[in-house]
Amino acid sequence: MDEHDGFAGTRQLRDRPEPGDERRWLELLDALDLDELTERFMTRVVTVSGYDPAPIPVSELRRTGRASFSTLIEGLRSGGFDGPVSVSTEVGVSRARAGIPLEALMTAIRHDFNVLWEVLTRVANQEDAELVIRHTGIVLSTVDEYVSQVQQAYTAERTRMRAEEDSVHAGLIASLFDDPDPTSERLSRIATGLGLDVDSPLLVVAATGDDVRALRVIISDHVRAGGTMFTHHLGEVFIAFSPVPGGAGHPTTALATRIAEARVGYVRAEGIGTLRRSALTARDLADVIAADETSAMTWRSGWARLAARSLNAAGNPILADVESALAACGPIERERLIEAVQVYLASGSIGASAAQLFCHRNTVANRLRRFADLTGVDPMIPAEAARLVVGWA
Repeated sequence: MDEHDGFAGTRQLRDRPEPGDERRWLELLDALDLDELTERFMTRVVTVSGYDPAPIPVSELRRTGRASFSTLIEGLRSGGFDGPVSVSTEVGVSRARAGIPLEALMTAIRHDFNVLWEVLTRVANQEDAELVIRHTGIVLSTVDEYVSQVQQAYTAERTRMRAEEDSVHAGLIASLFDDPDPTSERLSRIATGLGLDVDSPLLVVAATGDDVRALRVIISDHVRAGGTMFTHHLGEVFIAFSPVPGGAGHPTTALATRIAEARVGYVRAEGIGTLRRSALTARDLADVIAADETSAMTWRSGWARLAARSLNAAGNPILADVESALAACGPIERERLIEAVQVYLASGSIGASAAQLFCHRNTVANRLRRFADLTGVDPMIPAEAARLVVGWA
């Protein structure tokens, strides 16, 4: 729409009122019909994406629309707003609570200006053209101030809503971690409060020390991308969990990739009922990450370390006899025997081990046999090899 529609031939003028404009300007404002403004607005706002269908009663849209036009007209009478406008707060808060996206709200409010300008230029006559143009700046600044106040109220309310939601979520999660044996009914209530299915699998991660900051960055990026992530503190350990990836392009898919490349303990919980136990496991896995490691510690990669730590803590030396037996070898032979056994344990294949060590299969077989003769532990027997895997984890 041409904002000077109906005033063809008007010469360029400054958009500032002149002495003597006030009486006629107020007459034009008095000629504005609130019912007409409201109905014109209603026919447009219900077509805005986010308002179709209207997330709040149409009667409420009409009421606040009429109140907005009444407020805008009063602002134009006074040359603009000189303080907070109550209806702007009401509109911002109610639309935030209704879940209307901010972009949709701003689009709807722009219709206030369009409708107001259309009706204003219609009630004016040709002789009013220069006067209306001189008041363009006041119209724009008044509407802009109204829009700004609505946006501020909306943003503040959304911040309060997120804080309320975070507080509720934190309480639910804390209650879950405080109760080692919750009932199925309680699990269902907690899952519902978190917006999860009680049996939905979850990605569970844990970080300690300086690694917490890196995990927080990952979480922040994930949430900005539209994902969901919940957090909890277990003492000095930071726990986070999220629904498992939802397929290619889903925010959680990228999350899983980034977590795998981070220094965190990383496990999967088969539902919220196993979350507490999984979080404790993730915590333990994070605790056994070596200083020079840069990727996630999963159950598959870290179970042996956890087993070794538990056995050592119980005062059960795992490989004391093996180390004592190998001490009888020279340093070069000892290094080659341990290398051959560790490479073999990683693959279980003499051929693959030979290829990795750049030697003949017979050489690998001879070293494994020599190791068994010296230590009494045969790496080719699974039950005995398990002790080596745990001891060297």
